[in-house]
Amino acid sequence: MSAPFEASFENYYGNADVALALRKMIRAAKIPQTLLFSGPEGIGKATLARRFAAALLGGAEKIEQDDLSLQANQALVEDREKWTSDKRNDDPLVFSTHPDFTTFAPDGPLRQITIAQMRLLKQRAPLKPLHGDWRVFLIDSIDRANEQAANSLLKTLEEPPPHLILILTARNAYDLLPTIRSRAVPFYFGRLNADAMHSFLQARRVDQPERRLALADGSPGAAVSLDLEAYDRRRGAMLALLKVAGGLEPFGTWMKHCESIAARRTEKLEQYLEVLYLLLGDVLRLEHGVEEVRNQDVERDLRALAGRVSFDWLRRAVERVDALVELARRNIQKPIALDALAVELRSR
Repeated sequence: MSAPFEASFENYYGNADVALALRKMIRAAKIPQTLLFSGPEGIGKATLARRFAAALLGGAEKIEQDDLSLQANQALVEDREKWTSDKRNDDPLVFSTHPDFTTFAPDGPLRQITIAQMRLLKQRAPLKPLHGDWRVFLIDSIDRANEQAANSLLKTLEEPPPHLILILTARNAYDLLPTIRSRAVPFYFGRLNADAMHSFLQARRVDQPERRLALADGSPGAAVSLDLEAYDRRRGAMLALLKVAGGLEPFGTWMKHCESIAARRTEKLEQYLEVLYLLLGDVLRLEHGVEEVRNQDVERDLRALAGRVSFDWLRRAVERVDALVELARRNIQKPIALDALAVELRSR
């Protein structure tokens, strides 16, 4: 393999088996036209998709400019939330710094892959590459496609032009239509082990690496993107909710947090639910005698909660949070949703 080819996969942490399989595909010139990368958020799916594309197309420095974690790209996505739906439909969100590589990313207040984006994909798919033999389209978070968008994508998947490679990413492949899964070669991305995470965080030279390591749970993207100040504020609110829901505190102690959450209109319900999952996971660990928790600085509160609630209560809590994740994609009100959660769990 050439030095530029090898360079495309350098400094990629974790999931070495997936990276090796992709390199072998390129070397053998046997590349499926649709690839499905599934696994937890922030695990490196889109990163490896860009590295794979760079190995095929060249121009890695251009392709990396489409990284959604870059501040300028985040700002663009956040600004588009203020647009009307008609304006977003007239100007579908894509990133395409490299002429033969295009990223379709979740758009709008609900962060969805839209029908307008998939129609644009269908229009661009027949266009021949400007350089080389391939064009690569990355659909990041295809599991956030609405029904119309998913059905529109199927038409392209059924008969893709010979020069087109589609890479789809998703947290859970089984959230996708079976007809989409059946047309893609699947790759599962697992969480990084502690050694790989230590190496990654050391290379990135982040602040509070040990705390980030504990909270990220094997996700390098989560480790570097975590705003610890915002996390602590959200965790304080969600811990109060769990104490109230578990019967450790009166309902009134939750209300001041609820009012604060309502005042922060730009924050999304999903950001609070992600923290809830972490806290519930720690409570479950403690209930089953596991000493190590991710939120070590509030372990005393978590132990008190673990001594109060049952496994059945925890199961129902997780099921209810799962349901709220789905409702969050329909723009449900944060305070109302969290109030209802606290009341429902407290009454059991």
